[in-house]
Amino acid sequence: MTLSTQFLTMLSMIGMGSLFGAMFDTYQRFLNRPKRKTWIVFCNDLLFWIIQALLIFYTLFTINNGEIRFYIFIALICGFAAYQGLFKGVYLRILEMVIETIIAVTKFLKKTFQLLIYKPILGLIQLVITIILVLGRGLYTLVKFVFKVLLLLLKIIVIPLKTIVLIFWKLLPKGLKKAVEKLYNKIAGNFQGIRNTISKWIDRWKKRKK
Repeated sequence: MTLSTQFLTMLSMIGMGSLFGAMFDTYQRFLNRPKRKTWIVFCNDLLFWIIQALLIFYTLFTINNGEIRFYIFIALICGFAAYQGLFKGVYLRILEMVIETIIAVTKFLKKTFQLLIYKPILGLIQLVITIILVLGRGLYTLVKFVFKVLLLLLKIIVIPLKTIVLIFWKLLPKGLKKAVEKLYNKIAGNFQGIRNTISKWIDRWKKRKK
């Protein structure tokens, strides 16, 4: 390993140490340990350390083909210490500012979406439903009114017709009345027989089904 490669490796590891400190603070900021379950914290910690190890090894592999020297760990510690002493306060303030900005933008977009898209669509749907209900009620009232009118007309037509039929029936000779009654009774008997037959078939079908 040449001297320039060693120097570049040290600088890279110092940078990775500082980056590790920043990523660790970011991770701590978003993890919110007191409100998390223990197993979730454990899984997140394990994943975090694996990712950090992979990043450091990838950087090391890119610079010096993955050769590990003792000074690499010293450089990482120095970078982490430099971050803690010089950049941590500034970084945390910037991080909070970025988070607050993102939250504010998200709230603004949410309110904009509600005002320009969600509420108009919801109002339109409610208007359509109201119109449908009003039209349905109006149609129901109209049908009910028409039915009452038709029923009234039917009564007006049937009552005089019934009176005429009764008068005509009284004027018929007794012999003709008896013939008509016999015919009526015969037809009624036939219908009753058909009804009884259908009832028997239905009863048999139900028994077979059971």
